[in-house]
Amino acid sequence: MKPLVWMSGSLQSSEEMRISPFDHGFTVGNGVFETMICYAGHPFAFSKHYERLERSAAVMGLSLRPRNELLEASLEVLRANDLSACRARLRITVTGGPAPLGSERGNSSETTLVAASTATNWNDTEDVIVVSYSRNENGALSGVKSTSYGENVVALEEARSLGAGEAIFPNTRGELCEGTGSNVFLVSEGILLTPPLKGGCLAGVTRALVLELCEREGIVVREKAVPVTSLVGAEEAFLTSTTREVHAIRSVNGQLLGGVPGPVTTRLRSAFRILTETDLDP
Repeated sequence: MKPLVWMSGSLQSSEEMRISPFDHGFTVGNGVFETMICYAGHPFAFSKHYERLERSAAVMGLSLRPRNELLEASLEVLRANDLSACRARLRITVTGGPAPLGSERGNSSETTLVAASTATNWNDTEDVIVVSYSRNENGALSGVKSTSYGENVVALEEARSLGAGEAIFPNTRGELCEGTGSNVFLVSEGILLTPPLKGGCLAGVTRALVLELCEREGIVVREKAVPVTSLVGAEEAFLTSTTREVHAIRSVNGQLLGGVPGPVTTRLRSAFRILTETDLDP
């Protein structure tokens, strides 16, 4: 059976659905999206993802369908594709709709797409590299989860070519920023650190939940700008993202970190997994 998707109000076959070749999301990347992991047929942390989608859409000047409509569409897609009983990946994408062949916006309504598939199974640890090009913390789309992912595609391909699974960006000041689809935490001198949002990283939903878990678990954590070179000498480090959850970093630029996963990573990974089992919309 071909996957079924929900587009702008109705469930359709992925082979039969039609998106205009003039859609602004296709021609210039004018769109925003959210990716969620679903447990037991329900998107985890849907409210937090919808709130971030609202913020991204506002920056891009896009209108968003109501929360309840998109939640119902998400549940419908999961059921229609027999994904309710497995760990599934769900994505909501909103684009500018048909527009002129340029940067100017059109007058058509937005295209809204909900699609789902089985989720990626990651290895227990991840190898990362630090790329030479930077995130622009002062850019118009800083902190926006837009469909303009060209930089991420290039960086991730470089990482894969070197045998790593994630690429880490500095910002323009040479500070540790984020991965292509993840936030970064590291332990330095016994303190857990993560880059502040003003440094250009995305306000990750998993990142925010981990910060809350640190408070519950009595783990001292600081949002602090540090040089990207600090990652190589970290006592331990991990990535956070919707699909990775809390994912230990094994090596940076080919250099192995200490005992992996470290005690802080292990503790937070366990706490996060318990959260996913006890509260689907924290």
